[in-house]
Amino acid sequence: MQLVRMLFRDVIGQKPVIQNLIRSVQEGRISHAQMLFGPEGSGKLPLALAYSRYILCTSRTPEDACGHCISCQKISKLIHPDLHFVFPVFREKTAEKVTSEKFLPLWRSFVLNNPYFSYNQWMKALDSENKQGMIYVEESAEILRKLSLKPYESDWKVMIIWLPERMHPAAANKLLKILEEPPDQTLFLLVSENTQAILPTILSRVQMIRVPRLPDSDIEKTLQEKFSVEKTPSRRIALQAGGNFARALSLINLSGEDQQFERFVTLMRLVWKKNIPEIIGWVDELASVGREEQKEFLQYALSLVRENLLLNLKLPFAHRLTEPELDFSRKFSAFIHPGNIEQIHDAFSAAQAHIEANAYDKLVLFDLALSLSEIIRK
Repeated sequence: MQLVRMLFRDVIGQKPVIQNLIRSVQEGRISHAQMLFGPEGSGKLPLALAYSRYILCTSRTPEDACGHCISCQKISKLIHPDLHFVFPVFREKTAEKVTSEKFLPLWRSFVLNNPYFSYNQWMKALDSENKQGMIYVEESAEILRKLSLKPYESDWKVMIIWLPERMHPAAANKLLKILEEPPDQTLFLLVSENTQAILPTILSRVQMIRVPRLPDSDIEKTLQEKFSVEKTPSRRIALQAGGNFARALSLINLSGEDQQFERFVTLMRLVWKKNIPEIIGWVDELASVGREEQKEFLQYALSLVRENLLLNLKLPFAHRLTEPELDFSRKFSAFIHPGNIEQIHDAFSAAQAHIEANAYDKLVLFDLALSLSEIIRK
């Protein structure tokens, strides 16, 4: 189903943010460069789309875009000529010059299907295999070209840049001037999940708008009303999602989560036995699926380790586990305690960083397994 139509009323929660965005338009004080930042699955891209529609709508109301004018009809298909997109893509060949324009039809269909998605899900849609997504240097020239033109149909031109933290530094540097002194009636909307990876010179040129995690109650209500999930499972999914609606949607169909869970269980059993031949087999299997899924596994493992620590400490809010995870963790949590949690966290985090930096994945994963074997067996 199509979850949202790029209207404010379709965005899950985030009422204070929505009210501030609407007020900026009504009071005529739209900042020319804004960054919606916050955790994955909090609704930053849906907010950016709804805000763009509200600005470009020719018959907006005090509460929302009309949804029916010619402008709104085109935005409903993401084909409005004054609404532009930049997002991470990948090169099939090293020397290839590639921009978002090449993947725009896929982007449109992907976003229209469901705007609550993760970077890893987008990379899977691109079929990028081992390649990591990036906003390449040549994208900056395309941005400058598009924004040098006058608006086609509206008073404003809007440029949405999804995940600017994945922009090549050279591309980011080329945008500094236009971010500081953009053409009239031009709006940059940057949508970020990791502001620490963005150049400080970029951050200093944008208005920062924090988008917090979604409350469990908002996720639970949406699952019941829009996805026909029963009350009890919707409550469980909301708790497990931890404010991330993209993860809540993946939990409706647990196949992906089940696979990551099985990988984690296998790894923990192998490192406890220190079975080197089987560890090598486990490494080969994970190395075969590509870097994005490797990073997804490492992030999942960090989350599961955290939940096991909470379970070990018998804290009342340690409930973000599926039934299979909880069954496993009742025994496994005894091995995750304050004396080793920092080392375990650092081992997984280091592996994440090395995979992100394109290190040899088999070596990284094998080193991770050996490190965990030493830590957990102490």
